[in-house]
Amino acid sequence: MFGKLIKEMRLQRNLGLRDFCRRLGEDASNWSKIERGLMPPPQNRQKLGKIASILEIRPDTEEWNNLIDQASIDAGIIPKDLISDKEVLNALPAFFRTIRSEKPSAEELDMVIERIRKGV
Repeated sequence: MFGKLIKEMRLQRNLGLRDFCRRLGEDASNWSKIERGLMPPPQNRQKLGKIASILEIRPDTEEWNNLIDQASIDAGIIPKDLISDKEVLNALPAFFRTIRSEKPSAEELDMVIERIRKGV
């Protein structure tokens, strides 16, 4: 959950809610709703970049990718880097069925296995 992740990172860095919000330029009561999962996280890359900067997260790191992914997932959106990859999109139906405990076809399993082997 994006809000929980941000709150944990904020507290690890000894940043109070009001100080964090002052730096971010957000109202503390509204941001508190994001941290509690009552409002969706921001999707604007500039805003997410500012959050990352305040939390001292460098771009193109695992922490950065996790922050971006969590913001997308909590908003019910497939992360943009995945949605732009046609092979990933083609594998998603098999992945979804597998998660739902529905059996994918042999062809779909082969496609997923091949993607894993390629490290994509």
